[in-house]
Amino acid sequence: MDVEIAPPRSIGRHARAALAACRGAWAHAAKFVLDIALPTLCVACREPVEGEGVCAGCWSKLSFIERPYCPRLGIPFVYDPGPDLLSMEAIANPPAYSRARAAVRYDDVARTLVHAMKYQDRTDLAPAMGRWMARAGRELLDGADMLIPVPLHWRRAWHRRYNQSGALGRAIERVSGVKLRGDLLQRIRKTEQQVGLSRPQRASNVQGAFKVPADRQSEVAGRKVILIDDVLTSGATVDACARALLRAKAAQVDVLVFARVVDSPKAPI
Repeated sequence: MDVEIAPPRSIGRHARAALAACRGAWAHAAKFVLDIALPTLCVACREPVEGEGVCAGCWSKLSFIERPYCPRLGIPFVYDPGPDLLSMEAIANPPAYSRARAAVRYDDVARTLVHAMKYQDRTDLAPAMGRWMARAGRELLDGADMLIPVPLHWRRAWHRRYNQSGALGRAIERVSGVKLRGDLLQRIRKTEQQVGLSRPQRASNVQGAFKVPADRQSEVAGRKVILIDDVLTSGATVDACARALLRAKAAQVDVLVFARVVDSPKAPI
């Protein structure tokens, strides 16, 4: 009677290791071939680029927002007026949220990045954009309890398949360690697109569109919250979100966005 002798366990381990190495080599080779056949292109100028979709030339064209800026709205000043002086807009139309910060001005390159992520499934841009946002919002993130992305209505979320604000929030969470909570704020009413609406129309469009469910309000109460969005234009959407969070007894609501519209230099008061 023939007896089969099982191979030593070490042979099995070596075989599995060799198989894993082969798989890794094949994956690397396939990626190399794919990169040659279909190189990553800069989303702005369509030139081949290594990395996260923005070439060095277009990166240098981004207008990063640095101090001095309005401590309330984050609007850049053309000169340094001294500490704690607010812009005319912050005094004339104070928002519900405490502070807003943006990584860049909403210019041509920033618009291309935002539209690529929002409408062209370029979620691979979120890590770089999120890192720039985390840098711009360092003072907000220090001491914050949670990040909350501006929510989409469920119908729009189903059509788009993902929330760009949530993608940015996950990138910021990885950099900062502040927990992302996408389940605490809901958009309960489908609103029209804000594009093309006047400031009063924008505010009316989103009025009452957001809420914190009653059974989740205890998770918001007493917390310092940062709202995450891609672009800040009039501020109507984030203001409506902030009001909903404050009604749920949030201790403080700040806003962190990738880009903000800067119409013209605002003189401080």
